[in-house]
Amino acid sequence: MLLHDLKSVWMRHRPLWMGFGLTGVWLATTAMHIPDGFLSLVVALIFWALAILAIGYALSRVRGELKERQVPMMGILAAVIFAGQMLNFSVAGGTSGHLLGAALAAILIGPWPAVLIMTCVVSVQALIFQDGGLLALGANLFNMAVVGVFVAWGIYRLIRKITPDTRWSKLLAGFLAAWASIEIASLVAAIQLALSGTSPANVAIPAMAGIHAIIGLGEGLITIGALAFLMAVRPGLLDDKSAPGESRLVWIGGLAAAILLAVLSPLASAHPDGLEWVAEQTGFLDAAQGPAYEIIPDYVLPGISNEAAATILAGVVGVGIVLAAAWLVTRIRKSSAAG
Repeated sequence: MLLHDLKSVWMRHRPLWMGFGLTGVWLATTAMHIPDGFLSLVVALIFWALAILAIGYALSRVRGELKERQVPMMGILAAVIFAGQMLNFSVAGGTSGHLLGAALAAILIGPWPAVLIMTCVVSVQALIFQDGGLLALGANLFNMAVVGVFVAWGIYRLIRKITPDTRWSKLLAGFLAAWASIEIASLVAAIQLALSGTSPANVAIPAMAGIHAIIGLGEGLITIGALAFLMAVRPGLLDDKSAPGESRLVWIGGLAAAILLAVLSPLASAHPDGLEWVAEQTGFLDAAQGPAYEIIPDYVLPGISNEAAATILAGVVGVGIVLAAAWLVTRIRKSSAAG
């Protein structure tokens, strides 16, 4: 029976499996955000509890471990990752992927601060931009802010330990960490769908694994591009040897990059993301529920007739909100540490 089901999955997706390839780089909205309706109430609550425990522990660790040079990095990384998640690449078969950013955050600032960075990004996306469901937010946080970060961190540290301390070993470790963060997070999402009864495991897992194996290649390339750039202009950021005055340069450069990505956001691809594509192909897309409310839905600022301008302004607003959220987290950390 299992072999028959797997054969059915292969036949149904054969054009995609045989035709996977990167067909271009575009800007688009984010991927892998589970909407409400895809998860059962029990599964959603379980992953809310797991996410809260992980994020709470991350807060406690950051209070004692976050260094002064990392404080501005948290805010800037959150803003850049939010804007960078609009950088999508099209995948053959009519779907697209995007930067998750968990690997980049973990490599640059460590796993516990990275958990908080990704928490700020994913939470703002759900609460302000209606990207991912509110009930499913716990699962999305667990997948992207916890699983994505720690898979990336573990792979990166392992590769660094078993390879020489060279520029190329850092880039290789960054690529593999980024690819693994996408692939494993997508597998966890597939398991959540299976546990919810939304899609059988022998359908959801191969479909999610297949499409995100290719999306992960794009994540890896973007990550090593960012690491190579930083190694060229600010190598101290990767080696924890930042020079005095670099914090200001990090703020200026990072904020400029985030705003630039927001300005480019109207070039968004219309292709569905990996999860949406899998839901459509395997027949559970109709289970998705609309948001309970709307503030800036679909990353388009309401009340502006020009869609390109509305998208740019939505991106700029999002960058500001995420930056403020991350700054607030660092202020809370410093106040707690001082107390």
